[in-house]
Parts: sequence; structure tokens; C-alpha cells
Amino acid sequence: MNNAQSALKMAAGFFLVIALITIAVVMFISAQEATKSAQNNFSDIQTELSQTAYTVYDNTTVSGSQVTNALRKFSDKGQFGVQVITGKNPVGVWYSQVVNVTVPKGSAGYGAITGSTATGSLVTSADESSNDYINPSGKFEAQVVMDNSGVVRGLLFRQK
Repeated sequence: MNNAQSALKMAAGFFLVIALITIAVVMFISAQEATKSAQNNFSDIQTELSQTAYTVYDNTTVSGSQVTNALRKFSDKGQFGVQVITGKNPVGVWYSQVVNVTVPKGSAGYGAITGSTATGSLVTSADESSNDYINPSGKFEAQVVMDNSGVVRGLLFRQK
């Protein structure tokens, strides 16, 4: 009888250990899935936050002073350009970098930095006698330029 009790106790302990190991494995797997989901959500949030600096310019109307502020804000950003088209200069002028917007959106090369030299300067944008003058009270339609991989490469401002 004593051996039977010991065998039963041992078997119960063995099944208890197997049950605990199974519970731990199930919890670990579900925790892994939750972690992956949280990482994906965090990545999405990071992407949204990095794009918020540009969303204020996405298909909105802004004032000339906001255009000038954008020029100052993004002037030292590497692979980025700002084009301003005014009533005096219907061709427009690029600041910082020149971005390819001559091909249709979605085409190869759209939004790519062309390597051409940008000709705009903050000095001429404030000079009322210049064709590049940005009237602080003027209204401009703003547009964000993204390349084919979804990276923001520039802003376009067209005076109304």
C-alpha cells in the first residue's frame, strides 16, 4: 500500500509539473504575440509623430508668414526642398533642395532630389522688389511631396 501511495503521489506531482510547464509555455507564446503587436503599434505611432511636422501643410491654406516660417524651419533639413510659387513668379523658386515634381505623382522619380541647385533665399523672399517676395498676409495653398517610398521630400506653396 505504501508503494502505491508513493507512486500516486509521484504521478500527481509529475502531472502537476507538466501542467505548470504547459501554462508557462502558453503564457510565453501569448506574451510574445502581444509584444509583437505592441511593437507594430509603437512603430506606427513613431511614423505618425515624425510626419506631424508636415501634416499642417498637407492640402491646407496657409499665410505667407507661415510659408516664411516653414522656409526657416526646414532650411537645414538635408534631403528636403520647399518650392514657393508667388503671383510675381509663376514658375516658382526652390529653397534648400530641388525636388522632382515634374513627373506625375506615383511615377518613377517623383519626389526625388534632383541635385540641381536651389536658387531661393530668405533674403529675397523678404525683399518686396523681388519676384520671390512672399507677402506675409498672402494666402498659399500648401502641399506635401512624398517620394514613392512614402518619405516626405518637400513642400509646395502656391499663392492663391
